[in-house]
Amino acid sequence: MSLQRMPAQQALERMVGPGGFSAIIDARSEDEFALDHLPMAFNWPSLTNEERIKVGTLYKQVGAFEANKLGASLVAANIAKHIENHVMDLPKTWRPLVYCWRGGKRSGSLALVLGQIGFKVSVIEGGYKAFRAAVV
Repeated sequence: MSLQRMPAQQALERMVGPGGFSAIIDARSEDEFALDHLPMAFNWPSLTNEERIKVGTLYKQVGAFEANKLGASLVAANIAKHIENHVMDLPKTWRPLVYCWRGGKRSGSLALVLGQIGFKVSVIEGGYKAFRAAVV
């Protein structure tokens, strides 16, 4: 598995300089992506808008463990769809940058699977929130 976590500033420098990424993948929900996203990013939601609400509600009403189980099931199914729809024809040299809101579970899950396939994957530490701060 080839997974690299990198500070937002380093990701920003690689986006505009040499040694860039093959693609920038936003693992947040459709609504989060529509509000704002990194330049040239593609949206591969780990959880849809509805799924995110469902998992969040379960987390608050029942607890983290039950929410994590449901979330893992939904995320795994969504990642499988992204692989089927977007990854099957990509070469081994494809090098994506993946992020979510804070660089946590959603981007980490997608990056883990892509890394297990054999791609060299980078994840922004602190996610979109940290990237936005680095730009400012």
